[in-house]
Amino acid sequence: MSDSPQQHQWSRSGRAHLCPRLPGKQRFTMGPTSLDKIKALQKNPANIRNLCILAHVDHGKTTLADCLVASNGIISNRLVGKLRYLDSREDEQIRGITMKSSAISLHYTHREQEFLLNLIDSPGHVDFSSEVSTAVRLCDGAIVIVDAVEGVCPQTQAVLRQAWLENIRPVLVINKIDRLILELKLTTLEAHTHLLKILEQVNAVTGSLFTSKVLEERAEKDSEEPEGKEPEGEACEEQVYDWSAGLDEADDSNLYFSPDQGNVVFASAIDGWGFSIQQFAQIYSDRMGISARVLLKTLWGDFYLNVKAKKIMKGAQAKGKKPLFVQLVLDNIWSLYEAVVTNRDKDKVDKVVTSLGVKIQTRDSRNSDPKVLLSAICTQWLPLSQAVLDMVCERLPSPLEVSSERVERLMSVGARRFDSLPEQTQQLKEAFLRCSSDDGAPVIVFVSKMFTADRKALPHNRQRPLTQEEIGQRTELARQRHAEKMAAENRTGSVRSDASPQEVHVQPEASTQDTSADSTDASSRMEALALKDPAEENDTFVAFARVYSGVVRPGQKVFVLGPKYDPARSLSTLPEGCSALSSFVPEIPHLSLCTLGGLYLLMGRELEQLEEVPSGNVLGIGGLEEFVLKSATLSTSPACPPFTPLNFEATPIVRVAIEPKHPSEMPKLVRGMRLLNQADPCAEVLIQETGEHVLVTAGEVHLQRCLDDLRERFAKIEISASEPIIPFRETVVRPPKVDMVNEDLGRQHKVAIIHQVKEDSSQSRCSHTPHVDSTGLVTLTTPNRLATVSIRAIPLPQEVTCLLESRAELIRTLEQLNLSLREGRALEVSPRTLEEVADLKQRLEDLLQGHRWRNVVEHIWAFGPRRYGPNILLNSVESYQRPSVWQCLSSADRSQNSLRDLDNSIVSGFQLATLSGPLCEEPLMGVCFSVECWDLLAPPTHLDSMEEEPRSQDAPGDSGGPGESQARRRAEGDCYGPVSGQLIAATKEACRQAFQAQPQRLMAAMYTCEIMATAEVLGRVYGVLGKREGRVMQEEMKEGTDVFIIKAILPVAESFGFADEIRKRTSGLASPQLVFSHWEVISSDPYWVPTTEEEYLHFGEKADSDNQALKYMNAVRRRKGLYVEEKLVEHAEKQRTLGKNK
Repeated sequence: MSDSPQQHQWSRSGRAHLCPRLPGKQRFTMGPTSLDKIKALQKNPANIRNLCILAHVDHGKTTLADCLVASNGIISNRLVGKLRYLDSREDEQIRGITMKSSAISLHYTHREQEFLLNLIDSPGHVDFSSEVSTAVRLCDGAIVIVDAVEGVCPQTQAVLRQAWLENIRPVLVINKIDRLILELKLTTLEAHTHLLKILEQVNAVTGSLFTSKVLEERAEKDSEEPEGKEPEGEACEEQVYDWSAGLDEADDSNLYFSPDQGNVVFASAIDGWGFSIQQFAQIYSDRMGISARVLLKTLWGDFYLNVKAKKIMKGAQAKGKKPLFVQLVLDNIWSLYEAVVTNRDKDKVDKVVTSLGVKIQTRDSRNSDPKVLLSAICTQWLPLSQAVLDMVCERLPSPLEVSSERVERLMSVGARRFDSLPEQTQQLKEAFLRCSSDDGAPVIVFVSKMFTADRKALPHNRQRPLTQEEIGQRTELARQRHAEKMAAENRTGSVRSDASPQEVHVQPEASTQDTSADSTDASSRMEALALKDPAEENDTFVAFARVYSGVVRPGQKVFVLGPKYDPARSLSTLPEGCSALSSFVPEIPHLSLCTLGGLYLLMGRELEQLEEVPSGNVLGIGGLEEFVLKSATLSTSPACPPFTPLNFEATPIVRVAIEPKHPSEMPKLVRGMRLLNQADPCAEVLIQETGEHVLVTAGEVHLQRCLDDLRERFAKIEISASEPIIPFRETVVRPPKVDMVNEDLGRQHKVAIIHQVKEDSSQSRCSHTPHVDSTGLVTLTTPNRLATVSIRAIPLPQEVTCLLESRAELIRTLEQLNLSLREGRALEVSPRTLEEVADLKQRLEDLLQGHRWRNVVEHIWAFGPRRYGPNILLNSVESYQRPSVWQCLSSADRSQNSLRDLDNSIVSGFQLATLSGPLCEEPLMGVCFSVECWDLLAPPTHLDSMEEEPRSQDAPGDSGGPGESQARRRAEGDCYGPVSGQLIAATKEACRQAFQAQPQRLMAAMYTCEIMATAEVLGRVYGVLGKREGRVMQEEMKEGTDVFIIKAILPVAESFGFADEIRKRTSGLASPQLVFSHWEVISSDPYWVPTTEEEYLHFGEKADSDNQALKYMNAVRRRKGLYVEEKLVEHAEKQRTLGKNK
């Protein structure tokens, strides 16, 4: 190094003198901030930081938030980590986890500049990841917290991915460093190695996200290059492929976390300390005379301090020296813990306190808990709030620094590109980038969620403290009233003594009349109160929002833009210059006009009234409960598009049916569920065909919270919830080649089955009974014998099923395009949508290869169920060439072919068949129904009008001939209704029979389960997983710890109570995280019976071994009220007297 520092002057005997004090800034105290101060700071967007705290569950988010809140004097430093100030719900305090996002505004002074920090604390539990999405959308930066022992966990990866998708900048806090000292008892060198690995893990996640983005951009760029360009010269002979794919040119300098870049803080939030490399560089720069710039580069890395040469040199690891970070930083912290907590050496503690120059109160030094003394020292020496807030102010962007890429991504709703939006809409991008608060700037606000607040907690309803003048006035008023009351009593006593008996007798009559009048008024008041819903009185909805442009004021009129709002269509309809302030606004689909209510500053558990909110701030808005369901975009300009929908990591999968204990309270339940649906970003409320009110949640903990909210907050009635409704899917598989004991199926067995099928089909005498041939082709004729269909069921490859499931929204868009083309309506289609449709078609062609699937993609008739599901209806009728579902890709396909009559009846029958399968009326998945024959014996218009012909005849004797009498007889016999209805029913039944002609299987929803457990409880974890049909996929040990990470797959049907059982069996040492992963085929046949000799020998004649698929199927059928084939007593051999228990 060019700088030659002076030699250290410290004692080798003890490390107490090594602990340096912070120069000038260590007395870090800030008092409570006034509301007027925050209002003033809101007008300077350059010094505003909107940030959220993201982490895995129990990594210390809320404790860190407490530290930051305490820095503003809102709570005491002694309550940090205990109060959990931003966890305002009772169940959050009981469970010890955050369940909803909470915001608070903090004031901080950094380098003589005042900053406003809008901080949002978010949950870490996977069930509440939707709350993370609502928080991330409103922020420009994020603090990602990682536990120093557990490292990168599943939810850490999830929140990093969410931050990446929303294009916000993260900074890193490695928390719980104290666990490395007190629990793992690592040395400083081991701790340094451990911290290096954690940084590598976090950067690996970020690097994978960056790589995928660069590769996507490269693929888009390649696809946009004009085709047909041939390489010239020698390049034609030998083509070279660039495997780097643009990664070398991409700038990732500011992408990764590194302490020397200032975006990493090492901390222990529970003990109140934290530091960055910059702080120690400044400290040692003053002590040792080395420039802070050099120390900043060398404190983190493979550098060591050569005391003899008085130089910082490279190669600490190769030469076996202590790295500079260990020598100057970690040794100090380890020695402090050793003196205060481990050894409780009072003399050494006194030396440390003296050398650091901190002041310790007597009650702290005499406390029996050494952590109290440690916290008192650390909060003055290395205050966590100072390290974190300095990093936030320096490294996180302000609202003025929003990237154009993020703005375009927010405004590109659906499959539309930004450059395909109208010109007026594209001009709004400048308003985003300027973040202007001028009166002429358009107001653009995004509401990420709606949350409930107690009406009494609203600022205008809250009791405010009285001034001394008001107290004096009220005291004087009370004295006057008391004097008047005493005077009135004296006058009443004198009147009674002087009055005659007749006068006294009249008084009760008057009082009786007054009493009756009072009772009438009271009863009318009681009726009025009874009509008012108590929930309406107590709770109100507040919108959790951010202003992106303009100034928001109470009473302002704005447009509420629905998710399907199209600015291009509305701009062509609305008069020029129309805005929310216009006197007349015509009705436009998905556009409504509303007036904003009160504006609130979010201060954790409290709300403060605001007169106006400039651009770049987070706020609460009242009065939107009638206009916004969950999230919405608000703007004064109709050219503003709705923002892209939020990215939810968790999929709602757990369903329960809910009913009130008392049927008369059903209206309250319906209203309560409507309010719950509005208040929870992830919960869904449905009414099934059976009339059941169903609540869909993300997991067991989320379900319990929703039920508690229904009982105590929204419905306020006693409710009963059913057992969780487990979703299943039905599918078919290819005929197995081995039996249940893995023996090859013999030819005799197959012949026996075919013979049985033929025998069964030959016994059918009626025409509408399906005929099943040996290949599984089902032929069915309608009851009026006018239409015949032949359908075969074929299992789809798993890759195709996954592709159709992931592209459900695109398939729905494709169906809308085809419908508009059939109706002759012009529909604007963005090039991006057409590209995605073409990509879907190409991928299907790539996956459906082989003789069986030749030219299948061009002959797809429909998708189902609901016209966008993972099943395919195939047109294999040779004589019927219908328009392709891909007709939107080329204009040539649109005019070649026409639809045959009753084409929609075939599609409707297919949709009904795929919506409820024959096993247990659950939707089908991964099945292709091929229509190989469809014959119509007469035109449908003639057939449907036959019933009206006999009524037009005047008399029976006026029959015109044998043809007319035959038509009349056929019409009289045609009592089933129109042909279209019969064809729908016949198609549905043919699909079900074709499905049953193939090997049927159930598909179960599966969770990915990640469990962190120590070695001593590993066997118990495996025992619980095995008991619940779980499958361990991977097991690995975290380096440097005794913690194992187990990755397993668990059926959703077996997951209820799983987390509690794991915790009980392991005494709380293991905790699982369950995330919905995929659908998996249950290998066993629900209708299996032993057929081969080997199966009889292995399973016996009873075959009473547990059939998991049959158990699931019967449970679903029993819940739906379907017939369940079961016997109460089977193969009984001996009776047992229950009373005597013999």
